[in-house]
Amino acid sequence: MHLLVGLGNPGAQYERNRHNIGFLAVDEIARRHNFGPFRQKFNGLISEGNIDGEKVLLLKPQTFMNRSGDSIVQVTNFYKIAPQDVTVLYDELDLVPGKLRVKVGGGSGGHNGIRSIDPQIGPDYRRVRLGIGHPGSKDAVMHYVLGDFAKADAAWLDPLLEAVADSAGLLVRKDDNGFMNKVAIAGGKGGESGPHSEARKAEKTAPKGQSHIRAARPHQNQAKVPETGPMAAMLKKLFGKDEA
Repeated sequence: MHLLVGLGNPGAQYERNRHNIGFLAVDEIARRHNFGPFRQKFNGLISEGNIDGEKVLLLKPQTFMNRSGDSIVQVTNFYKIAPQDVTVLYDELDLVPGKLRVKVGGGSGGHNGIRSIDPQIGPDYRRVRLGIGHPGSKDAVMHYVLGDFAKADAAWLDPLLEAVADSAGLLVRKDDNGFMNKVAIAGGKGGESGPHSEARKAEKTAPKGQSHIRAARPHQNQAKVPETGPMAAMLKKLFGKDEA
């Protein structure tokens, strides 16, 4: 049995928050694979079903983000599920919108949900980090993650959630690279919206050897090279330029 956990905060006021992208992903998995209705149990909402012939539990902890581990440990203890068979999906500030990364183990990266889970079941579970982008300032993070997705975000959010749901069987089979590749191909390639979009575009178009910061600056007039006079003669001598 495999446990797929989406992290978020309970309540209608948080439903479309960026911090709740884990809940949104699990809801899409449940729809796509015809899971049964979620029921209240283990301080969470849990649903049972099958993905590609494998029995899977879906869990949305209802303990608020910073106590997510309290719900997860109840489920793993009751069903005797090892950390290696647990996958947690959650928001990641340090990935551009629409990108995702999968890894096993590691630190919390400052995420309160992960910080709550590690002491409860250990660090050796699979983490699916779903990129939501960064607001650009540490002081703005709380307001940003607890803010709702904008309407324009649907352009990358909907394809990402659909691709995650379609490819969930690869997660259950622990084919992390196959999962990441399939999601990327299916549409979870990352958006170009958000506070750092201009810097990302500049980085893509910057000439070799030029930083994306310099590339993003307004172009300045180049100094005109003198064609006559002492300076011109010196430059011609230095660079071996022949007279025209």
